[in-house]
Amino acid sequence: MTDEKKGGGVLDGFKAFLMRGNVVDLAVAVVIGAAFTAVVNSVVKGVINPLIGAFGTKDLNSYSSCLKGPCGVDPKTGEAVSGIPIMWGSVLSSVLTFLITAAVVYFLMVLPMAKYLAKKTQRDRAKEGVQETLEVSELEVLKEIRDALVSQRGSGHSAP
Repeated sequence: MTDEKKGGGVLDGFKAFLMRGNVVDLAVAVVIGAAFTAVVNSVVKGVINPLIGAFGTKDLNSYSSCLKGPCGVDPKTGEAVSGIPIMWGSVLSSVLTFLITAAVVYFLMVLPMAKYLAKKTQRDRAKEGVQETLEVSELEVLKEIRDALVSQRGSGHSAP
């Protein structure tokens, strides 16, 4: 049995997988994303929810409706003791958090990267166009040399 069949190949493959650049990039993105999510959550909870709640009488997370019966909440724990509360304020808060996160990621990361890649692609195509022009002109020069050699051969030698 070879080492690959014993498990050495699996470990080598796993090591190669971990050493690829995209795995490290993904790990960095997850860590930065987690930190960024904490910032967005604090902005939404500390600024946006109170501003939206200012139009009513309480914080956005406190808004709810009662589905069945009168809703009673234990003031110490904040849990429902009677009825079925629908906490639509916290859902709205989560949607706002998602929208803000998505907007910041799009406008600060995706859009600039797309513009950069478009410019890079345009530059690469321009370079390819110059290389094609050079190749075509080299081909034309070689054809002219061939034609000149053929014409010299034809005029300098007589047919037997």
